[in-house]
This record gives sequence, structure tokens and C-alpha cells, in this order.
Amino acid sequence: MTTARSDTDDLFIALAHPVRRRILREAIADEGELSPKGLARELDQPLPRLSYHVRVLAQCGALELARTQKIRGSTQHFYRAAVAPWAQLALEQSRGPGGKGKAQGGE
Repeated sequence: MTTARSDTDDLFIALAHPVRRRILREAIADEGELSPKGLARELDQPLPRLSYHVRVLAQCGALELARTQKIRGSTQHFYRAAVAPWAQLALEQSRGPGGKGKAQGGE
């Protein structure tokens, strides 16, 4: 008997990283389209790091590609949240009292 990983398993693995939880919280709160470049600025993170985490979230289905746009010779990608309601609830509850994450500054 083999065990196949499901999308839910992939989502649990993706949500283990605090930066990915922050990205999803931003995407859910914004309810629009976000780019890795905009997220990098908003979360004060290096763009390559944010781009990697966005790709992981997109691969597990937590973010979906909304559109692409050519900007100054490069293609910018815009994503929107696509997480299940139970995952949204878990993200909100993991913030702790006052709407902040348990680890101040790190999350």
C-alpha cells in the first residue's frame, strides 16, 4: 500500500513556514491580486525569497495565478488567495490575541 500526498497535505507543509502564512494572510485580507514584488515590499522581505514562497503556495493550490503583465521587459505575476475556508479560519486563529502572530517580528 502506498500513500499519495494530497493537496491538503501539501497545504499543511506549506503553512508550516511563517513567511508563507504571512503571504496568505495578506492575500486573504487584500481580496485582490498581489504580486511577489508588492508582497516583498509590504512584508519587508527580499524578492527572491518571496517569489520562492509564492511558488510553493501556488503549487499546493493556496494561491492562484490571476494574470501576468509585461513591465519594463519582464513579466510580473499577480496572484490571489485560493485557500479553503478551513485554512482561512486556521490562519486567522493562529494570529493569537489582538490579531498579531505569536512570534512578534518573526511572523
